Amino acid sequence: MVPTPVKIIVAGGFGAGKTTMVGSVSEIPPLTTEEVLTEASAGIDDLSGVERKTTTTVALDFGRITISPRHVLYLFGTPGQARFWFMWDDLARGAIGTVVLVDTRRLETSFAAIDFFERRKIPFVVAVNCFDNAPRYTADEIREALVVPDRVPIVMCDARDRDSSKLALIRLVKHAMTVVPARV
Repeated sequence: MVPTPVKIIVAGGFGAGKTTMVGSVSEIPPLTTEEVLTEASAGIDDLSGVERKTTTTVALDFGRITISPRHVLYLFGTPGQARFWFMWDDLARGAIGTVVLVDTRRLETSFAAIDFFERRKIPFVVAVNCFDNAPRYTADEIREALVVPDRVPIVMCDARDRDSSKLALIRLVKHAMTVVPARV
């Protein structure tokens, strides 16, 4: 029996931890398109709050999780910078839902991803990546700051931690099943 593929997107702003999340849960070595940040990106990529970041995703990240003999999750991480957003429509096609990864040091970088998936009516959860030394907020404070409706789940996670990332994915799948049961 060939397993049914289930596609999930991991999106968010530049430096939110998308590549890290895909890598932490993938059962295969993740495919990444990480490239070194160069002087050419100076003035284009805003490094405030992520000054130690040295690489960036220029196309996508890809990982896989076998859930059962009948279902396999395929994870696609989006690039975070606006100059690569043209790829998001293709990456999102056929996805059951999205984890929008949020960095509380740079909440404003989350609006584009939230708007993108809301406009396309693709179910999503907001996963707050709890970076060390980042400001801590409650789910209600995050919801208010991002103007996210009550129906959208907000979860706290650590993208570096496999179990934490898996819980965010599980929450997304459960949410997607209640929003659009026929797509799952």
